[in-house]
Amino acid sequence: MTRIEHVNITVPDIDEAIRFLKIVAPDFDVRKDEKPSNSYRWAHIGNEEYYFALQEPHLDADPKKRLQTYKNHGINHVALVVSNIQEIEEKLLNSGYNRGLETPVEKHRKRAYFYDNVGFEWELVEYLSENPSEKYFYE
Repeated sequence: MTRIEHVNITVPDIDEAIRFLKIVAPDFDVRKDEKPSNSYRWAHIGNEEYYFALQEPHLDADPKKRLQTYKNHGINHVALVVSNIQEIEEKLLNSGYNRGLETPVEKHRKRAYFYDNVGFEWELVEYLSENPSEKYFYE
C-alpha cells in the first residue's frame, strides 16, 4: 500500500509551523532542528512513521507576495488524519487560529480547514468508518 512518508514545505516561520502542528498532532516530536551557519534553518517534526520536513526560505530568496493558495504554484493545503477533530478545532480556535473553507456534514467523516498564522491552509479529517467505500464517498 502506498502512503505519504513526509511532506517537505518551505515555511516563513518554522517555530509557528511547529506550534500549529503540536496542537493538531500532539504525538509529533521535533526530530531535528538545524541552522547551519552558512545556510537556512530546517526541522523535521513527526512521529515514528510520518513527518514534515520544514525549511526556511533559502538565503537568496526574495518573496514578492505572501502565499496565495490555489492561484500560484506551491502547496494548496496539507491534509492530516486526526482522531478527535472537535477537540482539535476547539484548541485551534482558542489559540487564535482561523477557520478556512466550510465543509458539508458527511456521514462517514468530519473535515475542517484551518490557516496557521503564516497563511498555510491545513485540512483535518476524522474518519468515522474504516470501510474505504464509505471513507472516500463524496456526498
